[in-house]
Amino acid sequence: MSDLPTAAPAPAAAVHRQAVDGCGTVTVRPLDPDTDAGTVHTWVREERAVFWGMTGLTRDQVAEIYAHMAGLDTHHAFLVERDGDPVALLQTYEPDADRVGECYEVRPGDLGLHLLLAPAGPGGARPGWTSALLTVVADYVFRTLGRTRVVVDPDVRNEKAVARFLRQGFTAGPVVVLPEVDLPDVYLPRKESQLAFLTRQVACGG
Repeated sequence: MSDLPTAAPAPAAAVHRQAVDGCGTVTVRPLDPDTDAGTVHTWVREERAVFWGMTGLTRDQVAEIYAHMAGLDTHHAFLVERDGDPVALLQTYEPDADRVGECYEVRPGDLGLHLLLAPAGPGGARPGWTSALLTVVADYVFRTLGRTRVVVDPDVRNEKAVARFLRQGFTAGPVVVLPEVDLPDVYLPRKESQLAFLTRQVACGG
């Protein structure tokens, strides 16, 4: 039997790839709970990610959460990379299978979305990058997946995130209270959220 170390499994194939002027090539691929947990853990434990609700978790707990999500048909996690470097965590979900579906009238073609940006690199934030990233995510949802509307539910206190979505063309919906979820495999505290919506017509011109 060979004593050579076993090579790490190759990451899952990208589900979306897009060249962005001035930003390189952005890819969206399924998140691997084992190999990507360390990267995600370094992001969610920072104070700036407090609204993500995972600042106090260990790397193993983060891995467990995304391993659970990987077994669901309604919720999916992706790692977004720019020229091979991780730049964001993207989560999508079916609103009628999520607590947000209790708070607004879900339409056929709706898709829920959560997006966590990686910390700025050594050179600091790049002007226009967040807008470019949201454009790529919108293209994935509307063109690749064929959805017709995106719903986001940032914490109402997260004014930066709310403003970011509105600048991107989202329309503000109602402020709602997402109920507490307390299940054996997942716990989500009560959350006051600002709903916002982006249609394919606004994002893609039709």
